[in-house]
Amino acid sequence: MFVTFFNELKAARLPVSLREYLTLLEALQKGVSGGRVEDFYYLARAALVKDERHLDRFDQVFGQVFKGHSGIADIADAKTEIPLEWLKAASELNLSEEDMARVEELGGWDKIMEMLRQRLREQEGRHAGGNKMIGTGGTSPFGAYGYNPAGIRIGQHESRHRRAIKVWDKREFRDLDDSVEVGTRNLRVVLRKLRKLAREGAADEFDLDQTIRATANRGFLDIQMRPERRNAVKVLMFFDVGGSMDWHVRAAEELFSAARSEFKHLEYYYFHNCPYENVWRDNARRRKEKVPTLDVLNTYPADYKVIFVGDASMSPYEIVVPGGSVEHMNPEPGSVWLQRLSEMYSRCVWLNPVPEAEWNWTQSIGIIRELMQERMYPLTIEGLERAIGELKR
Repeated sequence: MFVTFFNELKAARLPVSLREYLTLLEALQKGVSGGRVEDFYYLARAALVKDERHLDRFDQVFGQVFKGHSGIADIADAKTEIPLEWLKAASELNLSEEDMARVEELGGWDKIMEMLRQRLREQEGRHAGGNKMIGTGGTSPFGAYGYNPAGIRIGQHESRHRRAIKVWDKREFRDLDDSVEVGTRNLRVVLRKLRKLAREGAADEFDLDQTIRATANRGFLDIQMRPERRNAVKVLMFFDVGGSMDWHVRAAEELFSAARSEFKHLEYYYFHNCPYENVWRDNARRRKEKVPTLDVLNTYPADYKVIFVGDASMSPYEIVVPGGSVEHMNPEPGSVWLQRLSEMYSRCVWLNPVPEAEWNWTQSIGIIRELMQERMYPLTIEGLERAIGELKR
């Protein structure tokens, strides 16, 4: 039950760490709290909540997990509540904010890459907990389960701090589900405001006035049909997938599903973090079936409305430096490709699932906003309405 509680707190995006969880278990074992769930609530809140802004979410998760329990004894034995995989990851470094502040960023992209080449030449064995060689834990910029704000992640299955400037691991992304229905109604209502109705396709509406005129002129019944009016606006969407966007899959899927139902002329592609020289349609085959971004520019004319969907949260190197992509050595910076796309399609917006109040906390979001000429909007109903207004100008 305690493991479930910890996992639910993480799922609710509360910044709780393994170290804090172990501190909570240690306090339980030493009898710091009584046997009542109410006593455990205050102990857990003191150990796990670092900011009063998170109190409401903590209360919601606590109530959900421990509903119906009146005592600690009937919940779980704290001695058996440390999963084996957590112990295997014991080499992970959980630094305090002060410790992190002391780890200074290295002096630029070229220096980092040259240092990595030098370490690969020098290193002969496994390292753990150091500050120089490639290994686990520690503050070295190269390896896994450590902390360095300008690090290159090697051999780690998930992102912990979202600060790596390059990831040298094979990562698999999945396509967005375009059949999601929950929560899409309001999105469809807003997207409908982008409509440009036109009659096209097969004739499938009975036209009474034209039938009367044709019958009167010819003397026999001449049934006339007319094409149904459809939304003729053309939309091109680019979805950021993987990495930090895993937190926002549901919101992206709901938008994708709503767009598929509202727009007859809808094309879409995927990218990771920032658009580069290639995009793709199938995440499972993204390394084999890439589509050159230049082909996209040459295929879809300038009258398409373009919508980027992404959290714009990445290392600034990924946007402004050749080779700065987290996954490959891109010959041109992401900023060049984003400028090409936004210049080609004058009706172009970026939808960001990160709350707008938090945008100033991330440098890369500011860079993307500037490249988009401030046409970035939050992925909310109100933000989508503002974006639609921009696309209709």
